[in-house]
Amino acid sequence: MANGTTATLNGWTVRLTLGSGQAISSVWNGTNTGTTGNVTVKNAAYNGTVAPNGSTTFGFTATGDGPAPSNVSCTSP
Repeated sequence: MANGTTATLNGWTVRLTLGSGQAISSVWNGTNTGTTGNVTVKNAAYNGTVAPNGSTTFGFTATGDGPAPSNVSCTSP
């Protein structure tokens, strides 16, 4: 998550779609809802505030074959 604005972000959400047969097995620096299909990852308690022109990272491991996740979007409340 990169904040290219002049305002501080207070929370962030990433949404993505996994292909058939793919599943998230672990997430770090975030909290996920769902492990297959449409998945949402929200900030952890310690990295939700992102300063102007700042950034934070999260990651995940997944199982299954196929292309990279699609329909990836990043939003902040």
